[in-house]
Amino acid sequence: MPDSESNLVSSHVDVINGTSVLSETKISDEKGSVEKTAVTQFGKNGYPDSIYINAAKIFQGLRTEKSSGRILLRYGDTSESPTLAFKDEHSRRVSYQLAFNTLKYQNLLEEMLVDSKVYPCYSIPDELTSLLVVMLYDLQDRKFQKRKIFAEEERVAEVQEIGHYLYRYKTKLAAALARCRIKYDALSIEYFVPETISKQEQRTSALPICFWINTLKISLEDVIRDLEMKGFTKVESVSDFDHYTYAVDQHCHDVLVFPSCLREELLNLDIFADCKLLLQDKSRSLAVHSAHALLSEGGDIIMAHIGSHLTIAHMSVLTNDSMSRIFVCGVKTSAKEEELMNSFSHMGCTNIWLLHEDFIELQPTDPRLEQAKVILLLPQCSELGAGNPMELILSEHTDAELLRDLFQGFVSEDKLRILAERQLNELLHALKFKKVQAIVYCTCSVYPEENELVVKKALESGVEGDKKRPYRLIPSIFSTCSDSESSTEMFFKMEPSEISSGCFLAILEREKKVSAKDILASAAAQALLDGIVEEKPKEEVKKPKGKQRKRKPKAAKPHRQTAAHVKAEVPVSKAASKIEEQHVCPICPKSPTSKTQEKHARPTKAGSDTPQKTVQGRKAGSDTPQKTVQGKKAASNTEQKNAHQTKAASDASTSKAASNTQQKNVPQTDSRVELKKSVNPD
Repeated sequence: MPDSESNLVSSHVDVINGTSVLSETKISDEKGSVEKTAVTQFGKNGYPDSIYINAAKIFQGLRTEKSSGRILLRYGDTSESPTLAFKDEHSRRVSYQLAFNTLKYQNLLEEMLVDSKVYPCYSIPDELTSLLVVMLYDLQDRKFQKRKIFAEEERVAEVQEIGHYLYRYKTKLAAALARCRIKYDALSIEYFVPETISKQEQRTSALPICFWINTLKISLEDVIRDLEMKGFTKVESVSDFDHYTYAVDQHCHDVLVFPSCLREELLNLDIFADCKLLLQDKSRSLAVHSAHALLSEGGDIIMAHIGSHLTIAHMSVLTNDSMSRIFVCGVKTSAKEEELMNSFSHMGCTNIWLLHEDFIELQPTDPRLEQAKVILLLPQCSELGAGNPMELILSEHTDAELLRDLFQGFVSEDKLRILAERQLNELLHALKFKKVQAIVYCTCSVYPEENELVVKKALESGVEGDKKRPYRLIPSIFSTCSDSESSTEMFFKMEPSEISSGCFLAILEREKKVSAKDILASAAAQALLDGIVEEKPKEEVKKPKGKQRKRKPKAAKPHRQTAAHVKAEVPVSKAASKIEEQHVCPICPKSPTSKTQEKHARPTKAGSDTPQKTVQGRKAGSDTPQKTVQGKKAASNTEQKNAHQTKAASDASTSKAASNTQQKNVPQTDSRVELKKSVNPD
């Protein structure tokens, strides 16, 4: 079976030669065109020396160890971890891909070297055997054609020597390959690929590809319009695909799905240039949409892992309209920080903050994270459920040893235990952040040890920052719209298939504080009470037990103002005054029930003018009774001049009237307070 690198090269060559229907469309980004041309030249004419060196080091750590009776080649010491130096991201990807392709055909390549008598070669030490095997794979992939020497590449003596040595025996090597195919009755070299890898690659080649829309660059409407102009037709689902068709993803509204056969043609369209549409595994889109849905009340997001810069950018795009900030953990070097910020700037993302600490090193009380409400956990996992595990491992810079697990088709028990322990520790650490309201845990694993068991162990541990508000599992926002049995219990799961990549989602949310008033209001809104419970003033509840009477439940009646209700106005007024005091000056100390004038005077010390005006207004109002008394006194003086006989009676009458008038104009609250004290001296 032609390897994925060869497929990429052949498809790209078809596009350049104009054999594609969409070949007339050019990439607007000139730099991107140059890079794609370089990829074509690399695959067609070999690779620079530095790529062979890095690929050999990677293969040395990934190769299959054989028993003593089956050893054909000696690979030298593998105890030390290799030091890799990549020129750029493209060189890194090509090196890993070349190493993995060599791993797939390791048995065939070793048999070719022994059968052709090319190995052993005493001029080549065991430490360079990995380089010999890697360069042999590339030689047969180029149909034993001579390798091109790139003008600007840095020459490596070992690469040049082994390259000349293999090309000198190319005829013997080609004959050895032919004999192996005859021996095993293999119509092509794909026969020698392990069955697990063969099935994985077949599924990957048939799996629809997903692009999320960068709405900072282009809108969904403009994308659809552009695709229609290019001859694409929108269909309802992937089951309706017919070559130049596409569909909007059923779970994520900003994700478009295309047939896998259009991958290279799509990447060469101008609409996919300039970071307008970005190719990424769907599981990552499900994760960021889940986190975004939990920010209904605003707040920041902590992304516990760097992962792929595309995942960070997608989270940033979704929160662009809010004040949310994205904190990304684990950016260790200034070079990595500069690289990421340049990428985010090119995508139009501005609300991203990079942290040097790993997530497990962050303190839950870190002042930078005071506004963080959601933590997104995308821990390193076995990745075997991903649509394209190789691509996901490379894009997220995860452990290269996962490529060996991918090759085997399973993860060893020891490796699975190590991964699960690390995932559990990270989830337990996330539970310690007191102000965080929700956690999204997402993997591409097919093992319960990395999924359900990790979440359940974390919840059962009792390690939580807020004991009064523990975490609980809540359903995912995608549970109701899944067309398969992907939702089990409270988890959201998608099994890997020919139409979907695998994904596991768990949403943990803190239990919210609900007051009795909110519970009654909610029950009343749902017509559950039906007049059974009627909220009563607090004063009636505090009445002495001897005066309380048991009442049978009655239906709610129109409200009437009774004497008891009038008496209750005093404490209600005081409670309202206290609430007003708290809103005006939260710093003021609490005090027992006091006079109204004292309560309004206190906030004035904190700089509030409104209560002072209220006090002055009441003082001005209190002057009115004095003016009335003076008016009546003047009238009584006039009456005294006309009739001196009634002077004493007039003065007494005037004094009594003035006294009554003044009492009527005294604020009603004070009189009620006095009345209450006389009735209940306690």
